[in-house]
Order: sequence, then structure tokens, then C-alpha cells
Amino acid sequence: MWIFDARATRDGVEFWCRDRGSVRHHAVAYTPSFFFSLTDPHLHCGLLDAIEERFGAAECTFETVYGPVDGYRVCAGRRAAEAIERETRYAARLYNVDVRLEQRYLVERGLFPCAYPGEPRCAAAFEVPLSSMHVTVDAPPRQSSPLSQVTVKHGRTETFSGSPRTVVADLLACVKAFDPDLILFPHADFWMHRIAEQAEDSGLPAPFSRTGCFRSLGSRSYWSYGRREYRPAALIPDGRILIDTEQSFVYREGGVRGVLIASRITGLAPNLAARYTPGTLISAYEAAEALRRGIAVPFRKWDAEGVRGCAELRAADRGGLIFQPDPALHFRVAQIDFTSLYPTIIVRDNLSPETIRAPGRRGFLPEVLEPLLAFRIATKQQKKSDPSCAGIDCVLKWMLVTCFGYTGYKNARFGQIEVHERITAAAREILLRSKEIAEEMGLSVLHGIVDCLWVQGSGVEEFKRRVEAATGISTEREDYDWIVFLPQADGTGACNRYYGRLSGGEVKVRGILARRRDTPAYIREMQRDLLAAMGEAAGPAELLALEEQARGICRRYRDGLAGADPEDLAIRRRISRLTYAGNRMEGAAVRAIQRRGVEVAPGMEVAFVVRDAARVVVDPAWDAGGIDAGYYGALVEKAWGEVAFAFRCLHEKNNAAIEANAGNT
Repeated sequence: MWIFDARATRDGVEFWCRDRGSVRHHAVAYTPSFFFSLTDPHLHCGLLDAIEERFGAAECTFETVYGPVDGYRVCAGRRAAEAIERETRYAARLYNVDVRLEQRYLVERGLFPCAYPGEPRCAAAFEVPLSSMHVTVDAPPRQSSPLSQVTVKHGRTETFSGSPRTVVADLLACVKAFDPDLILFPHADFWMHRIAEQAEDSGLPAPFSRTGCFRSLGSRSYWSYGRREYRPAALIPDGRILIDTEQSFVYREGGVRGVLIASRITGLAPNLAARYTPGTLISAYEAAEALRRGIAVPFRKWDAEGVRGCAELRAADRGGLIFQPDPALHFRVAQIDFTSLYPTIIVRDNLSPETIRAPGRRGFLPEVLEPLLAFRIATKQQKKSDPSCAGIDCVLKWMLVTCFGYTGYKNARFGQIEVHERITAAAREILLRSKEIAEEMGLSVLHGIVDCLWVQGSGVEEFKRRVEAATGISTEREDYDWIVFLPQADGTGACNRYYGRLSGGEVKVRGILARRRDTPAYIREMQRDLLAAMGEAAGPAELLALEEQARGICRRYRDGLAGADPEDLAIRRRISRLTYAGNRMEGAAVRAIQRRGVEVAPGMEVAFVVRDAARVVVDPAWDAGGIDAGYYGALVEKAWGEVAFAFRCLHEKNNAAIEANAGNT
């Protein structure tokens, strides 16, 4: 029995599985329950009597991460739990209220999605017994786009065209005939609403659903790591996996196997795992592991932070450590990167909310993160010989990255700001100790940022071994033939803007225009061409010899700007609000898109072309009326400037060498 979809119903849980080559649907009765505790139950005698009479509440002792708690077990759902909160004026502490019902049902029976019973969850190699289909609407995802042509791939390729009714009817007939378990569909969460509306208007059955029903996932604007994000509304069919291959972060990073491994680890159905953020996934994993261990999951956060003085806060809350680089071109440089540094610190130092005051006990967070961390370290090694593991490794990396962030998140069930501070303090000590080891060995430390160091000199492999021995944390090494650390506007080194040629010939970039999401495709392609040309050079003489070729590439793109496709000049920005003070490009883009009848929400990404930068006039990317040649010419120069910095450094070194030789003579 290989479960690939599950959902809660009014009476219990339904799930779909592959069993002996066929799809089977199971519906089981399941009544949820939750726990709550009261500091002084005598103050709420009337409420307790009413709960006992209506729901059969029973006194019990249940486990939390802090130990056993005396309280009550109630066989009811979230509405009853919230009523108890209100009646007790939020004095009641509730547990297991909002854990997803289907997730809880599977966990309690030792099952998890996308695996056969008895199969290990943390395994990169696993069978996927699903039939799949690719669906593409041959039009951009806009309200004005006609639903007039759809391409379907399922062993062979079919194209359906005509009126929307004809296209939808042919598409549904194809889905019914092939009966796939998995549908990969770019912008599915946009097009499914259009397809469902057309099917309903035409009297056709509900598309893609094996029961004729959908689950709705509402649209949502939210803040995540300091920026506004947006999740579009989704229609999720029963009995099939439907992945929006453009909107799903997990799919983009990990592919199908990445989505399935996220489902296996968290206990969530793949349809949800594909649509959730890594932070939600790690939170779901922690909740599932708590239930598996018989630990109650808090409903509200009540242990976020204790009262502390200013001096204590100043000493504790100092964040990650950065050694600012010297903006320059360097040759023969090694980068030492700690593998999953923050999660490793959590496990190594036994950091968890309940161990802050009682360090002698094994903490919940280290216990549940240890197998996930071991899995990630294994896949990171495995992907070197088996590229199919790369997607799984990437999903695990993002989940482990966010597990650190969630320790400081105010609403994290199993987080606490003091844990977050101790993790960053340990990381600072690790980076400082690594720097000291490098300097003791005569290596030059060029740059350091939180979990990695760039060093120059001989004996790097011995340095790597000593760092691992001193810290107990594994590291990865990358060697650069040359690397450029770019300057900031004030002339100091930028900590996150660099590019360089790795010893294998690949050019690695971070923070420059070729890497930024908001860079127009035309500018990005220009800088990639420049870096590809520079990547042919392994040493300073070869690099300097490429300068004229690089200048020629820049001239070609500068001269071709007037004839470029406006859509290739589109700037993509994520909007944080719908109204902006002053003349902002984002505000002008929102107004231009709204004038064309398109709904916009905070967190959405908008694409626009600048028609007049001085007057802040922009057009939607699909309806551009022209470009501001001066504005885009400046972007070309900026992209060239980031690359030309390397040549300027070479000329300065040559001039310095000439002057030194002249002085010696």
C-alpha cells in the first residue's frame, strides 16, 4: 500500500494508494481529540462540568517537551478548543488542536505517504509507482489569455485546440482515458480555476478529481524572512497529485522526488508538500515527530521569551559573524563551507527550549533533527556520484536552514529566542576558531560569512582537517583558480557579491546581476556570456588576454538594446503592498497592471518594462509600448562594471609590479 493522497473529512479520513498495481480509495472513521491544562481548575468548575457532559472530557496526564502535565482530554475539534480558550480568558493551554487530521491519523498508525509499510523514511532511493502526465496551456497565465490550446504529454504528445469548451472537454477525456496519478502542470493553480469554471458551464465533470470534488487552498499574503510572499489560491483534486511546476518552490528546487521526500518526512500529502514553504514543512515534521513520540503539540506559543535586562540582551543577541573582504581579484583561493552548520550545532550542543534551563536532559529538537541531519549529510555525499539525489539534498538543505530560523520565530511550536541566540553564539565561536587555526598555519583569511571561510595559501587540506577536529563539524572544500570580491558603494568589500572560476572550470556567482531575480533576461544573458568567456581563463595572463573579447560582448549587447524584445527587458519585482508613497517603479507597475483588469495582491511578483524612467512610466511585460533606452543602457553599464572590476584589478596589479621593478632598478 503506497499512499499518495489523503484528506480529512467531516467523519474521518480518506486516502488513496497504489496497491497491487491498482488505485484504491479508503475512507475510515476517525474522531480527533485534544488536551488542555489549567493552572487553577477550581476557577473553572462550571466549564469543566459542561465539557464533561457534552464531550466526555476526562482527566489525564499527557507529555510535553517540558515533561508530564496534568490536564484533560476532549474528543472534539478546533471549534470546541477555541471556545474553551475564550471561556477561560486564554488561561487554558491547549495541545494537539490544529495538527492536520490526516497527518495525525497516519502517524498514529506508523504510516507515512509515498512509501510502502516498513520502508525507511530517510532514504534517497525509493520506488515511485505512479503514472504521470504533463499538461501545458499554450498561453501566459493572465485573465485575458484564451484557453484555446493545451498540450498533453503521457507517453505521446497530444495538442487540443479550439474553443474553451472543446479544449476542456478534450483535456478531461484525455485525463479520464490515461488516468494518471501525478499531473505536472505549469501555473496549475491559476489555470485550474479557469478549467473548472469552463467545465461547470459546459456541464462536464469536475476536472482531474477522482471523486468529482476539490479541496480549496485559499490565497495568502504573508511575511517570510523580511519580505512579503504570496501563495495563490489552489484547487486540489481528490485522488491525484497536481503540482504547479512554476509556483511550487519545493518542486523547483527538488523536482518530483523532492516533493515526495518532503511528503514522506512530514507526513503531509504531496499536494500540500508541493505548495508549502520549507518553514511550514519543517514545522509539520516537528509536529509529526512529537506525535510519534507521544508528545503533545502546543496550540499557541506561550514560552517565546523570558524577561531579560538590556545588558544580557546586548551580550546574547549578536547574530552571525562576517569578516568583510577586501574588494579585489584573488588567485588560488579555497572556500571551506560547514555542512548544515546551524542544525549541527542544535544537535551537537543539545539546544532546545526545554534544555535551556535543564541541560542534562536530551532535547526534543536535537532528537528529531539528528536523523534529518544525517540524511542530508548522506545525500550531499551521494549526489556527487548520483545526480538524481541532488533535488532531495536541496529540499533537505532548505528544511534544515529554516529549522534554525524557526527557533527564533515568535509562533514556532518548538522554538525559543534564547535557543536561536545560543546557536548564533556557537556559530560565531566556530568561525573565530577556524580563523585562528588558519592564521596559525600561515594562511590568509580573505573573507568569512557565518558558515564559510575563503583562505589563501598552502596546506588547505590540513587546515580543513584541523577545523573539523576542533569543531566536530564536517566541511566541504571548493577551490577557485580566481575569485573577485566586489566593492560596495562606499568602496568597502561587499560580503555577498562575488564571482570566480572553480578549479573544474565552472564559474560560480553570488549576488551580482546575473544571479538576481529582478534582472531583465537580456542583461542577465549579457553578463552570463561575459562570465562564460572569462571562465576560459585559469590564470592572470589568460584572463587579461580576454579583456578585448569581453568588451566586444558588451558592445554587442549595448548596440542590440534598441532591437531587443521588450519582454526580455522585463524587470520582476515582488510587491509588498498595493500603494506606494512617492514615485516608485513598483507602485507604477501595480497601477499599470490594475488598469488592465488584472488583480494584484501583496507578495505577488509583477513584471514590467520601463518606458520612461524620469516620469516613472512602466508597462506590464506583456503589453510594453516601448523602452527607455537610457535606463536600460545604464543597466548594461552596471552589468559590465561588475565584470570590468576584475580587469581593473589586473591592470592595477600590473602597474604596481612595474613600479616595484622600476624602484628596484
